[in-house]
Amino acid sequence: MNAPHKARKRFGQHFLSDQSIIEAIVNEIAPKPGQFVVEIGPGLAALTQPLVERLGQLTVVELDRDLAVRLRAHPQLTVIESDVLKVDFRALAASRPEPMRVVGNLPYNISTPILFHLLGVADVVQDQHFMLQKEVIDRMVGRPCTADYGRLSVMLQWRYEMANVLFVPPESFDPPPRVDSAIVRMVPLANPPQLDAKLLEELVQVAFSMRRKLLRHSLGRWLEARGFAGDFDLQRRAEEVPVAEYVALAQACSAAGPGGQGH
Repeated sequence: MNAPHKARKRFGQHFLSDQSIIEAIVNEIAPKPGQFVVEIGPGLAALTQPLVERLGQLTVVELDRDLAVRLRAHPQLTVIESDVLKVDFRALAASRPEPMRVVGNLPYNISTPILFHLLGVADVVQDQHFMLQKEVIDRMVGRPCTADYGRLSVMLQWRYEMANVLFVPPESFDPPPRVDSAIVRMVPLANPPQLDAKLLEELVQVAFSMRRKLLRHSLGRWLEARGFAGDFDLQRRAEEVPVAEYVALAQACSAAGPGGQGH
């Protein structure tokens, strides 16, 4: 037998060990035979094994070399040994005729960069199920006028329908993390608004840079610098503006161009 794998702090490793929680997660994902599923960070294969049993074949992305070696010994796994942020998911999706589904227990220290990395390929993804820190998921699904609503809420909600589908307590892991976890389901919108995502990101970042102040102090100056002459109520705080209004503003700014007046 191989020596047991020790969780590595630098990879943010916490391994799922509670069977009933694992079963509940797999049921939420509901994998069907023959589907193309990519698992990020399979770790000790707690989720990998029940997934592959239902799918027949599974592609996994693992950074830890020791774990990748173990995973390669499994005949039904295709192992991509890589940093997930360097994986070309668009090329991966193109490699198979079936729609791509993405799942994983995301390393908590880089969960947001991974979500943004996948945002760029939402058009080739069927759905995503991720285990994350519960407070991150609270922010992802946050609603306007709440403390959880912020940059992450806007940047993901314009593109996905999202739901917190399962609570995962710390004792479900070995070693137990110091935080609560949860499972989020992310389904890309079939007809997302057409916009410049980079511009939206910049706009939202500026808006939330001074959370407690009215938008005229932050976003107002940014719009003024762009020569934007359209209507937008700046006598609100960033958290009071719904996603649809940020989207409409980004579209109006794009249409106006850097010089601003609109056409």
